[in-house]
Amino acid sequence: MASLTLNHTPYTIHQTGNGDPILILHGFTGDGASFIQHLPRLAQTHRLIAPDLLGHGATISPPHPARYKMENAIADLSALLAHLNITSCTVLGYSMGGRLALGFALSHPDKVHRLILESSSAGLSTASERETRIKSDEALAERILTGGIEAFVDEWERLPLWDSQSADIKASLRAHRLKNNPLGLANSLRGMGTGAQPYFGDRLTALTMPVLLITGEKDAKFTTIGAEMVQKIPRARLVVMPNVGHTVHLEAPETYQEAVTQFLRYNE
Repeated sequence: MASLTLNHTPYTIHQTGNGDPILILHGFTGDGASFIQHLPRLAQTHRLIAPDLLGHGATISPPHPARYKMENAIADLSALLAHLNITSCTVLGYSMGGRLALGFALSHPDKVHRLILESSSAGLSTASERETRIKSDEALAERILTGGIEAFVDEWERLPLWDSQSADIKASLRAHRLKNNPLGLANSLRGMGTGAQPYFGDRLTALTMPVLLITGEKDAKFTTIGAEMVQKIPRARLVVMPNVGHTVHLEAPETYQEAVTQFLRYNE
């Protein structure tokens, strides 16, 4: 674990393994350390670099939601790679981190050799959808701030999105979620939630690097989204993992790492 200042903001960065670098971006309420600890096979052949994104884990939680905007998060990732002297790498993003990974690949295609998106989307296509989601996320942000982290985590864990997780996975995720800063989570929703971010769906044809999309069979919503996205991306493949839901890397870690490893090997 290391602390780096990126665009005047302190970040916590986790690294493990050796070899070609993979930049790994976690989901909402997650952190870099808990993500890469579940990828031992990838760490045998690659250098895994996983920042705690703004408002998450041990990274600072700036007070202003504007600091969390997608374009600022993208600029921070560019600064991170420059600091590490990495000109191009594989970028893997899960859920919220997948949306950020997609935005980074579209903004800096020269810095993304391969792109892996797990249970993610390109955002919302209409202004009305984005407005509705912004209102929903703002209400959730207020509940996080007024009710506290434990009440929020209780609410978050009741989402049907997590029904396919085992009791052990749920317990592990809960422990990490409770360590987050309520202000950081609230501002993350306000700054780079699905409604607040730009819509990338009309730019997918511009992606020229190989792209792997991974979803869980039991996660019907994101499997449908993945199927729509793969039709627009020139060099994309969708892998739907059987008998798992949204958190594929946790629910089927061996199968997940095998799919990623094959993709990396095939697209060296």
